[in-house]
Amino acid sequence: MKKSGLIVVDLQNEYLPTGKLPLHAIEAAAGNAAKVIAHARENGIPVFHIRHEFANGEAPVFVPGTDGVNIQPSVAPAGDEPVIVKNHINAFRETDLKQQLDAQGVEEVIVVGAMSHMCIDAVVRAAVDMGYVTTILHDACTTLDVEFDGVTVPAAQVHAAAMAAFAFGYGSVISTDKYLA
Repeated sequence: MKKSGLIVVDLQNEYLPTGKLPLHAIEAAAGNAAKVIAHARENGIPVFHIRHEFANGEAPVFVPGTDGVNIQPSVAPAGDEPVIVKNHINAFRETDLKQQLDAQGVEEVIVVGAMSHMCIDAVVRAAVDMGYVTTILHDACTTLDVEFDGVTVPAAQVHAAAMAAFAFGYGSVISTDKYLA
């Protein structure tokens, strides 16, 4: 059996209804992520928290030093669980995430968090490219409505398209309940 590691991506206050970038059903996704984090802790699976910050005022969201960058209390790190701060969409880019996974002997990653079509997409594809077996818990991830060329795509469709792409060629896409069973 391969050693697993849980990657919790960007479940930060900025995505809550009170934040500057509220996501569709964020409370439900974070609730499922909290169940998975508790399971990981109970079973000795290392948990790696990812926190996004935009440096130098690049964006009006995820501003260092604001409450928006803080990890949501329901999924907050415990003990010596690492928090990897990233400044790019891909959590592996210019961070020590890979080194931390490798130091723990992780060969398989479980991914939860936000946003499905952005940071989850980037970390899943990078993890697979680096040789990690990858599982995405679809109901512990979420996103928002997006707009392109005058067309608004509802969050549920954006999320489904991302999960379908992962299932097609990147990893196992399952529910939180199935994973916990």
